[in-house]
Amino acid sequence: MPPVNTNPVNTGKQMKLLLSPSELQSGSRKVCLAIGMFDGVHLGHQQVIRQAIADAEQQEALSVVVTFDRHPNTVVAPDRVPPLIYTLSQKLRVIESLGVYATWLIPFDENFSQKPGENFIRELSRDFGQIQSICVGSSFTFGFKRSGNVSLLQRIGTELGFITHGLAALSLDGQVVSSTRIRDTIRAGQLDAATQMLGRGYSLSGKVVLGDQLGRKLGFPTTNLDVTGLITPPTAVYAVHAQVLGRTYRGAANLGYRPTLQNPTPQLRVEVHLLDFDGDLYGHEMELTFVSKIRDEQKFPSLEALKEQIQKDITSARQLFA
Repeated sequence: MPPVNTNPVNTGKQMKLLLSPSELQSGSRKVCLAIGMFDGVHLGHQQVIRQAIADAEQQEALSVVVTFDRHPNTVVAPDRVPPLIYTLSQKLRVIESLGVYATWLIPFDENFSQKPGENFIRELSRDFGQIQSICVGSSFTFGFKRSGNVSLLQRIGTELGFITHGLAALSLDGQVVSSTRIRDTIRAGQLDAATQMLGRGYSLSGKVVLGDQLGRKLGFPTTNLDVTGLITPPTAVYAVHAQVLGRTYRGAANLGYRPTLQNPTPQLRVEVHLLDFDGDLYGHEMELTFVSKIRDEQKFPSLEALKEQIQKDITSARQLFA
């Protein structure tokens, strides 16, 4: 008789990404769910997900994260959409790193936003089969007009036979760890504080897009990142590590509005000069981790003066890495 697999954590295996619960094919195995938006997958979120993993290990079940492809406010309150900490791909990578068996990514659209909380949970039970436990944060709300909460989960769980874990928020330095607090620290440039609450180095990710080639004209080609909808650190020049296509490069990144160019409608640009690299990265996602701030953003009297400063910035970056 083969040994029983009592450890369904996906150690060394690729997390299954589900477009519907039916793709799980759990057979007779129970399912332990962690439900949430999980922007940033910070320490509090990790506590919720790890509880589901622990439950699954104990009960010979499968651990599954249930999350959304966009912030719910995108649909229900478009004027109050917070800037996100992570891109969707970043979030999924971090969830996978925790060892969860599968993640169901729900498209949060107008139709889904109208679903009452109770209907949502009963549909989960129907579609996943036997749910062993549901893990959420203690203040988690869900469903149309936030009709669902921990009390509702407990009531339905008593009826359908699953355990509810409503986990209290974690605190750091006497304050609750939350996505909102992390956004505030990033906005203020307190990246070490953000790192502590995330439980990993803060990083900014975006797809490489075509710029106006100004950096190349000045002799310092840059990679431009699309960070639309994301929270960003203060405008400045930073020494960074840039991860793309499975490799990590050293670089100097400028986050700013390029005041020297006197654009009447300036937009935030994230431009990265990779040290000792020349190649085409368009369309790929690049993830930046911030090593050190080099200087504040400033306006220069001419493009020649800007060019001279860029050379100094690159030299400063090399010295920091050395």
